[in-house]
Amino acid sequence: MKKIVVIGGGTGSYTVLKGLKVYPLQISAIVSMFDSGGSTGKLRDNLGVLPPGDLRRCLIALADDDKENILRDLFSFRFEGGVGNHSLGNLIITASEKNYGSLSAGIKKIGQLLNMRGKVIPVSLENSHLRAELKDGSIINGENNIDVPTNERSPINKISLNPSVIINEEAKVAILEADLVVIGPGDLYTSLIPNLLVDGVVEALQKTNARLVYICNLMTKKGETDGYMVSDFLREIENYAGRRVDQFICNENGIRSTLREIYRQKEQYPVLFNLPEDDRAIISDLVHQPHFIRHDYKKLAREIVRLI
Repeated sequence: MKKIVVIGGGTGSYTVLKGLKVYPLQISAIVSMFDSGGSTGKLRDNLGVLPPGDLRRCLIALADDDKENILRDLFSFRFEGGVGNHSLGNLIITASEKNYGSLSAGIKKIGQLLNMRGKVIPVSLENSHLRAELKDGSIINGENNIDVPTNERSPINKISLNPSVIINEEAKVAILEADLVVIGPGDLYTSLIPNLLVDGVVEALQKTNARLVYICNLMTKKGETDGYMVSDFLREIENYAGRRVDQFICNENGIRSTLREIYRQKEQYPVLFNLPEDDRAIISDLVHQPHFIRHDYKKLAREIVRLI
C-alpha cells in the first residue's frame, strides 16, 4: 500500500484528506501547530497545551464516513459563557492530551474512537509562535495577527518561528518513508510555510525519495498573498522547502461572477496561472462553488492519486 503524507493545516488539509481516505492508501497528515487565535489561543494560553484547532479538522476529515457528518457538527459545536466559547472538538483534544500524558498519545486514542483512516501527526511537539517580518521592516507576532490584518500593511517579507522547535520524530519518519508528499492547499504564510520552518522538516524533504507535490490556492488572501500568481506561491514553497517541487496542481475552471464579486469585496481574487511552459504543472477543473469557493475534494483526490 502506497504511503502519502499531507502537510498543511486548516480547511485545505481537511479537503485533501476527505478525498484521499476512500483510496487504499496509508495516509499521514502532518499538521501545523502554531495557531494563536480564538478557542485554540485561549486553551493554549490558559492550559499550556499545544493548539488543537487544525488537528481537530484533520481528525474529522479522516473519520469513518458514516460518522464524519455527525462528528463535524459535534466537534464544531461551541459552548458559550462560562466555559470560554470553546469548540467541543478542541476541548476533547485538550482533555485527551491531559488524560493520556501527551498530545501524541491523546490523538492516537481519539483516532481509535473515530475509526480514522489514517494518522494525524503534529509537526512538532514543542511550543512556538509565528513571527512575520514585513517588507517595510516592521514585525508582527502571532499567527492570528498575521492571518487577520486589522489595517493596510506592507507585504510579508519573511516568516519565522520564535523560538525555534524541532520536528516530531513521527512526522520525520512519515516523510522519509513516503511515496508522495503533498503540500497545500492552505494559507501560504500561516498554514503551509510554518510546517517548513520546523527544524528537521526541510532536511527530511531533501532526504526522502518521495515526489513532492504542491496544490496551489484558488484565491489570494488579503494581507498575505495580495496580487500573487501561481509562480509567486510556487517560489515561496520551494524557497522554504529547500527543494524543487516535482508537480504542482492548479485550477483551470472559471469561477461564477456572483461569487467573484462576493470575494472581491473582501479583496480576494482568483489566483492566475502564469507558467504555461512549465511541464510540472497539472491544470484541471478543481473548483467547487455552491456558496463558497473551495476545491472539490473528489476531483482533487483523483489528480493526486494519479501521481502515485
